[in-house]
Amino acid sequence: MREQSNLFGCRWRAVGCLLLLTVASAAVGDETPTAGVPRPEHPFPQMLRAQWLNLNGTWEFAETDDADDAPWLSDQPYPDKIVVPFCRESRLSGLARTGFVKNVWYRRTFQKPAAWKSERVRLHVGACDWKTRVWVNGRLAGEHIGGDVSFSFDVTNSLVPGDNTVIIHAFDDTRSGLQATGKQAHSEKSERCVYTRTTGIWQTVWLEGVGATFLRDVRIEPDVKQSRVILQAEIDGPPDGLVLKAVARAGDKEVAAAETPADWRNGRLVLNLAEKRLWSVEDPFLYDLTFVLLRDGQVVDRVDSYFGLREVTIHGAAILINGKAVFQRMVLDQGFYREGIWTAPSDEALRSDIKLSQAAGFNGARLHQKVFEPRFLYWADKLGYMVWGEFPNWGLAYGNPAVNLP
Repeated sequence: MREQSNLFGCRWRAVGCLLLLTVASAAVGDETPTAGVPRPEHPFPQMLRAQWLNLNGTWEFAETDDADDAPWLSDQPYPDKIVVPFCRESRLSGLARTGFVKNVWYRRTFQKPAAWKSERVRLHVGACDWKTRVWVNGRLAGEHIGGDVSFSFDVTNSLVPGDNTVIIHAFDDTRSGLQATGKQAHSEKSERCVYTRTTGIWQTVWLEGVGATFLRDVRIEPDVKQSRVILQAEIDGPPDGLVLKAVARAGDKEVAAAETPADWRNGRLVLNLAEKRLWSVEDPFLYDLTFVLLRDGQVVDRVDSYFGLREVTIHGAAILINGKAVFQRMVLDQGFYREGIWTAPSDEALRSDIKLSQAAGFNGARLHQKVFEPRFLYWADKLGYMVWGEFPNWGLAYGNPAVNLP
């Protein structure tokens, strides 16, 4: 599993959180997704590029306990349709099938937008439970194990002009004891404190255009005492002749800028902020942050992001934000939705969860046995909501040595 943010900073990883202590109450309404593409918003607000394409919507679908790949990698039709990013067990998927199945297959075509000038293209899967393989035009793009965090593959060399075919396969054996399932039930129906399972894709699938060299990862570490932010960048691709520049803004006003020669993993920038405004539960102020990779003055890659200036420390039994003790009155958020299971029906549902919790007098939540999607963490950042993240470790048979195998 990719790491989440620690108490003093933030990583652009699968979870992409800026706040580190927090959570919210899960919506149970019967909302339906926006007409057209479901969950159309950008899935990773802390790493925005202009060139991206949402691949949610209707896909061909097949499910089987048979481990034979050949039929589903051929040109034969798939028997069903499913609405991505909702799992087969959910009503929003159009299937609402809650029986056990070990293999699910997805297929659709897409076209790379003609206006894209990007030299490389990445295919992202927000989350897919549990072991996932991806093919583009018959070529295996890669494999990922784990059902809770995002992953991506470079598919540049697999693309062709016009229609491209992507196939995604997920193997999910909930009852094996070899995979973490969180609060997903190991019986067909929900019981006691475990609920309907999620098999296969449950977060947005999307395409992203990047440069021949691009910003892969950045660590953002606020330094409240010095009124600055320390940035550590990781570059993918040849860094020769490249300059990495970062600019912070408060509203429309530039408050800091710095640049350094780009390096693979050692690009370090310090932004000394001309205006200091701390993030707090009462005033969740966020700075806008832009990264640009330049070669001879030409933009090679650009990413828009944000950060909050805050420090978390512990003093005795108290947890302090920017030196001030904050009593954490939190709810326990299971992250299950009546219509979408693990997937919120809309971005507004994520925001509403937090607003409803705050209206009831809570200032945060414990995110229970689930890695919540980046959009939820984004709204926590924006609305001043603290969250405690918790890995979904239920479901593992710890006495079985095979659990420790990759």
